Amino acid sequence: MEDTESKIVRMKLSDQVFERLREMIAGGELSAGDVVPSERALMERFGVGRPAVREALQAMQGKGLITITHGGRSRVNALTAGVAFKQVDDIAKLLLSKEPANVEHLKQVRFILELGTVRIAAQKCTSKDADELATLIEAQRAHLGDAEAFMKSDVAFHTRLAAISANPLIQSITEMMLTWLFEYHSSLLLWSGREETTLIEHAAIVDCLRSNEEAAAASAMEDHLNRSKSNFSSAVKE
Repeated sequence: MEDTESKIVRMKLSDQVFERLREMIAGGELSAGDVVPSERALMERFGVGRPAVREALQAMQGKGLITITHGGRSRVNALTAGVAFKQVDDIAKLLLSKEPANVEHLKQVRFILELGTVRIAAQKCTSKDADELATLIEAQRAHLGDAEAFMKSDVAFHTRLAAISANPLIQSITEMMLTWLFEYHSSLLLWSGREETTLIEHAAIVDCLRSNEEAAAASAMEDHLNRSKSNFSSAVKE
């Protein structure tokens, strides 16, 4: 039996350049907003040709680490939770479409996450936060009958609620999770008479947040999520 662990795998030059550039960002040599060294400078620094440098820079942009501007200098992007989760966006959507059982798993994650999130939000919610959530409800009401716009407004409401937690990971995960879930169920988003129910439930959640009632907010969110879950199930059966 071969000892595969003892084998040395030769990395492509572009992969090595990518790793060096990543280390420059991780180590602080390059910070958000900084101009990336020119191709010629990188060629001289790493002793490689232009193709390896260009391929590495393209890979860096693909990972959301830099932005390449044609006719200008490339710059390092700010590293955020949103940038990180964006990297798995296409894979997550493919996973949901290929393995429908994962949609149920995602709903379960949503239930756990949003119940926890609304409790944190209830502790921290200010009048300004509550007013902004109420404004988003009215914006959603304006999109009644337009499935795509209504969906985006729904995601905006729950994402803004998550932002009250002051935890950028919770906010980014909530936004991506709902986008994946609603896109998968795009044909089941609206049911006659139930759009208003969604708005009423959102308003009930905001009322609890405005008065900082943690238990009541969690209860209102649980009712909302359970009702949404039953709607998805009944729509699929129909």
